[in-house]
Amino acid sequence: MPMDQSTTSNNVAGDLSNVSSSPKRSLAARGDGRYNFAMRIGQALLAIFIICFFGSIIIQSIPGWQSGGFDFFTSTDWNNADLQFGTLSLIAGTLVTTFIALLFAVPVGISAALSIQFLLHRRLRIFFSSLVEVLAIVPSIVFGVWGVVVIAPWVQHTLEPFLRDVTGGAPPFQGEIYGIGLLLGGLVLGVMILPTVVAVSRDALAMVPQTLIEGAYGLGATRAQVLFRVALPAARRGVLGAVTLGTGRALGETVAMATILGGVTDNFPSSAFDLGATLASTIARDFLEATGAQVGALGSLALILTVIVFIVNYVARKIIMRQAVTL
Repeated sequence: MPMDQSTTSNNVAGDLSNVSSSPKRSLAARGDGRYNFAMRIGQALLAIFIICFFGSIIIQSIPGWQSGGFDFFTSTDWNNADLQFGTLSLIAGTLVTTFIALLFAVPVGISAALSIQFLLHRRLRIFFSSLVEVLAIVPSIVFGVWGVVVIAPWVQHTLEPFLRDVTGGAPPFQGEIYGIGLLLGGLVLGVMILPTVVAVSRDALAMVPQTLIEGAYGLGATRAQVLFRVALPAARRGVLGAVTLGTGRALGETVAMATILGGVTDNFPSSAFDLGATLASTIARDFLEATGAQVGALGSLALILTVIVFIVNYVARKIIMRQAVTL
């Protein structure tokens, strides 16, 4: 009998615990259901926004394709007054200025990130990191004015004559010297994307395990070997991401390039000294006064720029994934 009573009491206690825990499970299931519903609503809204965004750009660009035809990609004449829309010179100006910017920003930015993370004292590291963050939030129009007022005279009277004399006027350093133009635009653009390259590269270098660094020093490696053969290869995925972000900003920069490049839209660049324009600067300069077919042509420029940025990001993602496989 005592055993039967204990068994009965245990069964009753188990039933009570099941009854008491069932409301908790139902509340948890209810909370998960609401969370999943909210997440699906957010995903649906994001998908709708992306579809509407790209759809509107494509629809807006259709008149530009119809008016320009195949010459839209092969012609270098962009003239709103005569309704001539050739994008080849604009695409070339975009790629040239971005290339010059990367030539400057990538080596300088990665070197600065290595110095801040591994060579500076902690207090100086915090100071220079804050300085980089401040430089990243400077408006682009400030960089444009700074480029025209401060850097352009130096480029006109010092840098471009020096490059022409050293190369003997060989391409791409030949032609008239204006001060403003593609070379100045690329240099200012490099300064603009430099904070992005430095900040993201430094964050990637900060994630390198300290044991890896100490192990390299323990094996007798010099500081240069540790930085360039251990730390930098270990952080190469993050550094590549920094370069990709900088490239995206360089391709899409508008106000500063409209101020610096000279606004020449009908000249295919043959020299780094040439005046020119980019896809983004042309959109920013002409959109407010555009009517009729001009609006469609500018929409086509927006679509081309979007496709170029997408291709850059896609290639960078593939490279990062390949690097992840080899790690």
